[in-house]
Amino acid sequence: MKRPETTRRKARRLSAALRPGAAPMLALLLALLPPLFAAEPAAAQSRIKDIASFEGVRDNLLVGYGLVVGLDGTGDDLGSAVFTRESLIGVLQRLGVNARDPDLDTDNVAAVMITANLPPFSRQGSRIDISVHAIGDASSLLGGTLLVTPMLGADGEVYAVAQGSIAVAGFSATGAAQSITKGVPTSGRIPNGAIIERELGFELEQLTSVKVSLRNPDFTTARRVAQAINAMAGQPLSRPSDPATVMVTVPPSYPGDTVGLITDIEQLTVQADQVARVIIDEASGVIVMGENVRISTVAIAQGNLTIRITETPQVSQPSPFSETGTTAIVDRTNIEVSEDGDRQLAVLPSGVSLQELVNGLNALGVGPRDMIVILQAIKAAGALQAEIEVL
Repeated sequence: MKRPETTRRKARRLSAALRPGAAPMLALLLALLPPLFAAEPAAAQSRIKDIASFEGVRDNLLVGYGLVVGLDGTGDDLGSAVFTRESLIGVLQRLGVNARDPDLDTDNVAAVMITANLPPFSRQGSRIDISVHAIGDASSLLGGTLLVTPMLGADGEVYAVAQGSIAVAGFSATGAAQSITKGVPTSGRIPNGAIIERELGFELEQLTSVKVSLRNPDFTTARRVAQAINAMAGQPLSRPSDPATVMVTVPPSYPGDTVGLITDIEQLTVQADQVARVIIDEASGVIVMGENVRISTVAIAQGNLTIRITETPQVSQPSPFSETGTTAIVDRTNIEVSEDGDRQLAVLPSGVSLQELVNGLNALGVGPRDMIVILQAIKAAGALQAEIEVL
């Protein structure tokens, strides 16, 4: 009987394999070794830049009111759209044209609202895209041109000026007896249609601390983000102040280089945690369950009662050449009641995973809408360790 190889003998074999000229033996030995140190599958990691934003790095909303001209008879009716009429008169008077005429009438002008997002750190003279939307009874903005329109911020200041030809994706065609509409012809976009005239006064270089705001607030994720930043810097620079905010102090190693600090932080990876939650959209029957959803031991039975009512009216006619009989309709109603007897009581054990929970509910043969009722009933019984949010 062959004795098992001892640790000392294995060491001797490995030492011999490491001698010069023993490369083939070393390759064979490494191939025979069991994968004792195989790497375990790592949990899903996310970059901080994908789960959080930084203080001051944000868009600002702009809005404006203007006129679109050059429409092919698809503009507002000046008789009903008073604001369009008054706006047109005001524009013409500023250009030296007296338009105070009661007979002023045109279908080639439309009043519109303009919206845009002012990107962070946008500089004066750069351009941004804008969206144009009709607010009157115009039927289409196709072929129109937006006149010079100031765009205001929330503080009432003008931050951009918009003008240009509108690109409309939708269209509308009308004939004598039929019409067709595709998309929304009363909305369009102007690429690079606005020029920035005012900059936002925010300088990153002057910050002594940076706030990292989580898009999905969570205590565990905030703590992991702070730990990752401290491990990268080698000193306690950050701490979570609440589940949505992580405070980071700019260290002396980044003098006036807050941008470099943010660049290094946003490339760090952490494992984002989440609360066990079940999202239910009753209108469409959509159910979304998080990975951490668990249930206690519970028994579920789902019945299916079907009532079918069939109407088969019959016509009763008199005999041929009959002088007294009349034709009558006789109602015939058939009512069937059936209940699916194959549905049995199912037991879902405690602490099952999301996949086991879904498999258990699918084993009952229930549809999405029945599953919504079952999940709500499990929650009411106190057996669902998760939040239910109904959209």
